[in-house]
Amino acid sequence: MTPRILPLLASVAFIFSSFSAFAEKGFQWKDEAGKHVDLLKDGKKVARYVYERMDPKDRERTYKPFHHVYQDNGKDFLTKGPGGRYTHHRGIYFGFSKCSAQNKDGKQVRVDTWHCKGGYQTHEKFLTQEGGGKAVQKVEIAWRVDDGTVFATEHRQLTFSHREDGSLQVDFESKLTTTQDKVGLDGDPQHAGFQFRASNEVAASTAKQTYYVRPKDGKDGEGKTKNWPGNKDMKDLLWKGQSVVVGAKRYFTVYLDHPKNPKPSFYSERDYGRFGSYFKTEVTPDKPLSIRYRLVIKQGERTPQECGALSKEFLKK
Repeated sequence: MTPRILPLLASVAFIFSSFSAFAEKGFQWKDEAGKHVDLLKDGKKVARYVYERMDPKDRERTYKPFHHVYQDNGKDFLTKGPGGRYTHHRGIYFGFSKCSAQNKDGKQVRVDTWHCKGGYQTHEKFLTQEGGGKAVQKVEIAWRVDDGTVFATEHRQLTFSHREDGSLQVDFESKLTTTQDKVGLDGDPQHAGFQFRASNEVAASTAKQTYYVRPKDGKDGEGKTKNWPGNKDMKDLLWKGQSVVVGAKRYFTVYLDHPKNPKPSFYSERDYGRFGSYFKTEVTPDKPLSIRYRLVIKQGERTPQECGALSKEFLKK
């Protein structure tokens, strides 16, 4: 190799190295086909969409798609997957334990897309998947009766961005449509709606360190929870905050509910890290269901005033 070629090769290597570093900047999606797709920010894992097709031989693990959020280390999950305490709790997810729909024979049946009994959810296709300064992912999810009948089709969109304080903002939007005459959606605050579930580590070892922050009474004590219907004020809230300990660090999640979502909405919270709300409604061909929520997640803690400010910002959306 001549002396002239060596500097040339070094220059080429530098160019490719620089291009690779540049390519890792911003949000990017990395797919493991047929299983999950990870969202990375500047090369570090931020979230994961789990979409493996439902396998009757492995039903419990594969009966519904959901989103994980990673801890700050970009390696371990902040949220819960299959197994552990209440296997049906999966990170960021949406479903109802009491759906009324028609099966392939036209018979009215009860379908549970929460525990996935009598029905289940399947990822059908990616509609949008964009990166850069923010990440947008829109997917089509089929809500099915156990005989395979699709009784509702969901277009679920999540938008990920980082705020100035470093917290992760997740905007969750969903539109549910049907071709059936009517689909009923019902359940209870613990088993329906849009919910967030923290890592099973909370249930296993740190539950008594969990606390909640609420609009009316502020920060509650560690290990204390409030739920509808026992607590009548857990209704039609604009926001709620959750603080849990995972990986020896405190994480705070603010759950923001938009007034245009169906009301009344009823709230639930558990010391093991699940919280959210649900509502009752019906979906018809002429009346689809459209909802929007926002989660703001950070390592550390927040005051009630900070939570309220995030809510006011969301209400302008």
